Amino acid sequence: MIIDHLDVLAAAQRIAGQVRPVALAPMDPGALGAATGVFALELMQHTGSFKARGALNFVGAHLDAGTLPEAGIVIASGGNAGMANAWAARAHGVLATVFVPESAPAVKVARLRTLGAEVHQVGSEYAEALDAAQRFAAETGALASHAYDNPLIAAGAGTLIEEIVAARIDVDTVVVAVGGGGLFSGVAAAAHPHGIRVVAVEPRGAQALHAALAAGEVVDVPVASVAADSLGARRTSEMALSLAQSDGVRSVLVTDEAIVAARRHLWDERRLVVEHGAAAALAALESRAYVPEPGETVAVVLCGANTDPSDLVR
Repeated sequence: MIIDHLDVLAAAQRIAGQVRPVALAPMDPGALGAATGVFALELMQHTGSFKARGALNFVGAHLDAGTLPEAGIVIASGGNAGMANAWAARAHGVLATVFVPESAPAVKVARLRTLGAEVHQVGSEYAEALDAAQRFAAETGALASHAYDNPLIAAGAGTLIEEIVAARIDVDTVVVAVGGGGLFSGVAAAAHPHGIRVVAVEPRGAQALHAALAAGEVVDVPVASVAADSLGARRTSEMALSLAQSDGVRSVLVTDEAIVAARRHLWDERRLVVEHGAAAALAALESRAYVPEPGETVAVVLCGANTDPSDLVR
């Protein structure tokens, strides 16, 4: 299923007053040459990432439709989607079960349990956790949510664009990191009617969307990146691929070195602690994988902060 702007507007109405409106911070003058930019600080969202938007829309829509079973919801996640779903479920008195890879950062696993989720660590990659979650749903009747490949999840994520446009009507381009494609799908669906371009940024070692665009179809890719805990999907969604093939979308790749440098820059210059996946968006600009035109206004989405900051302190 492909979402459109109406789906995003419906999600915005459903979650209104329950999420934190995105804060925008101007980038330093000259940071983008003759262009200007703002950071969209979605790392300050509930549960520390944009995922809260989609999770709340997912749970709310199923409650409205009377389709939430007593077994609650189940999701596989690298951590952020699981936290968001656990938070949204708890807010509505719904049970949440989360499957994460054994490699999931301890800070994310601990937070999941604090949010009241039943947590299972399975396998070394997201795909293995997903298989286990699907088996759990079949055995228990729990409603399967998804980290990115669900229209309600993606539409909820897209509400970010409506808030950016309301605050800065002059934004021409949104730069966003891509894992499986949920945030990208929502952003692309919401951005197009506003005439806003979207730059989809992936690590070279986790390029599910970029590879799908090259192949003309969804394909499996190997995953080996410093940002794999949040951008490590082995394949993108059909929805993300379809939206990426539309006008106004550009797909770029960045190295792990550029991601690490961007994350360090955000800490040294802004005292912002972000996860590597969030830093990928800024890395596209700092490494010149994407170069804005003179006069262009760019919004860089810093999408999450669920990370161990100990390696930033020196």
